[in-house]
Amino acid sequence: MTDVLAAPTKRPDASLATEQEAREVAEAAREKEWQAPSFVRELFEGSFRLDLVHPFPVQDPADVAKARPFLERLERFMRERVDSDRIDREGKIPPEVIQGLRDLGAFGIKIPEEYGGLGLSQTSYTHAIGLVTSQDGNLTALLSAAQSIGVPTPLKLFGTPEQKKKYLPRLAKGAISAFALTEPNVGSDPAAMATTATLSADGTHYILNGEKLWCTNGTVAELLVVMARTGPRKITAFIVETAWPGVEVAQRLHFMGLKALENGIIRFHDVKVPAENVIWGEGKGLKLALVTLNTGRLTLPASCAAAGKRCLEIVRRWAAERVQWGQPVGRHDMIAQKIGRMAADVFAMEAVSDLASLMADAGRTDIRLEAAMAKMWNTETAWRIADDTLQIKGGRGYETADSLRSRGERPEAVERMMRDMRINLIFEGSSEIMRLFIAREAVDTHLKMAGALIDPKTPMADKIQSLLRSGAYYATWYPRLYLGWGRAPQYGEFGPLATHIRFVNRSARRLARTLFHCMLRFGPKLEKRQQVLARLVEIGAELLAITAACARAQALVGGRAGSPAASGGVELADVFSRQARRRVEEKFAAVWSNDDVATYRTALRVLEGEHTWLERGVVGNL
Repeated sequence: MTDVLAAPTKRPDASLATEQEAREVAEAAREKEWQAPSFVRELFEGSFRLDLVHPFPVQDPADVAKARPFLERLERFMRERVDSDRIDREGKIPPEVIQGLRDLGAFGIKIPEEYGGLGLSQTSYTHAIGLVTSQDGNLTALLSAAQSIGVPTPLKLFGTPEQKKKYLPRLAKGAISAFALTEPNVGSDPAAMATTATLSADGTHYILNGEKLWCTNGTVAELLVVMARTGPRKITAFIVETAWPGVEVAQRLHFMGLKALENGIIRFHDVKVPAENVIWGEGKGLKLALVTLNTGRLTLPASCAAAGKRCLEIVRRWAAERVQWGQPVGRHDMIAQKIGRMAADVFAMEAVSDLASLMADAGRTDIRLEAAMAKMWNTETAWRIADDTLQIKGGRGYETADSLRSRGERPEAVERMMRDMRINLIFEGSSEIMRLFIAREAVDTHLKMAGALIDPKTPMADKIQSLLRSGAYYATWYPRLYLGWGRAPQYGEFGPLATHIRFVNRSARRLARTLFHCMLRFGPKLEKRQQVLARLVEIGAELLAITAACARAQALVGGRAGSPAASGGVELADVFSRQARRRVEEKFAAVWSNDDVATYRTALRVLEGEHTWLERGVVGNL
């Protein structure tokens, strides 16, 4: 459980980071260069780079064949040996289940075979995690925290040959790992980090001191990635073994859902960490975390797509069987509308998830924005699907699986799914943080071109130079956003879905125009108008989802013409795109016509205690 990168806020405690310091630390950790193209980044600049996602990427057949036996064993293991209701009831994953996962190689899915892992791709990994999620979120958290953000991924990306040789075989065999960043005063604002690592006089080791909060897997982990301050504005990543003297599991924590989540408070008391256990280099820890999360976040979109499939299965069966007022409840329009939207959303969620994972495997694009958007959009969509599932099942959705089983009904754990799924909107960067992260990248080109013009601290001479440089750029960029260049493409290969692809093409230019207009209107205050930026990010997410859904549907038609998936994919992509287009239009309108200022003003009055009269009539302060 971790938050990385947020909009820093002023703090009343002077001992913590100031707003300016927090901004500088976060900005320093950003990946400022774009070495490869990004579909989402191009959208915000008004360019619809369909060629980056269409034809829809295809998983390497060799990888599919390599992964199939493992996925089949994993599915059988989950079905035959995992009692998820028991795990939820007892709040503990049985040792035999963890050992069974070790025996399958489930802790080393992406670790190269030369180190004893399965050597599977990111796409196969997310499919495996989705399979697990369809039954048990606790096991997803265990496996994902160990592999997506735990020691294996940063070690693969930035580890030395010696570090890999020492630790990857151990991890492949099932050594559980965790990621330790968050502290009581540090979530998305790492500038306030209090954990320190001081280099010894002889330079052989660091002395680690501090406390980490909400460390998923921390209570059972053998290995940790620990972030610590090694100097002013320098955060460094270390591999720490929990068996070392001074490492203390202070407390296991408990949550609304994921009852078996091994999450806790970890303390470090003068822990000697060998200097060779620094990952990537001193001062690169926060950037390491952000790069790791570019692919680490992809677990959640896949998990949400799988959970959505499970919800759809439950609803389809129940709504066809349950009869009220003379017909199945699924045939009543109010329920049918939910089911139709659910099916279309599940199709789009899987398209978004697979697209991001396949792009990560291909390595030809920079997916930092695609991963963040997939995480944000899929988690929020899945939460709505879970809510609709419980609503459709009514009292039986609210009732526990154990209770349903005790009276002879099908024990579908809808209430457990809701409890377990809610954390997805917070894990690996909350939805709000994702919006701010994406928004910061969306305005990056404009800040480079014209940031000096809107910065009141910029000297006049620099403003003039910036005006000349940006004027030349915008003289061609801005007219193109209205007129386009050349004949508008028709996208005939998409058949009936072409109208939706044309909509995305037009909307990309409109999105870029609107973002530019917001910068002109609000100037440096735009960063404070977070809800305005959020709407623009949400538009971008809908455009990504429409494109992914239509590209996947078109690929299904081309690959399996005449099959149910081919015709069904077109139908689902069409319904999804129709609904998403309405949402896009609403969000465009709300950019300029909204109640943000009045609502913010009211919020400040609430914070200042002016509306405490509203709180009367409740039991007194706890």
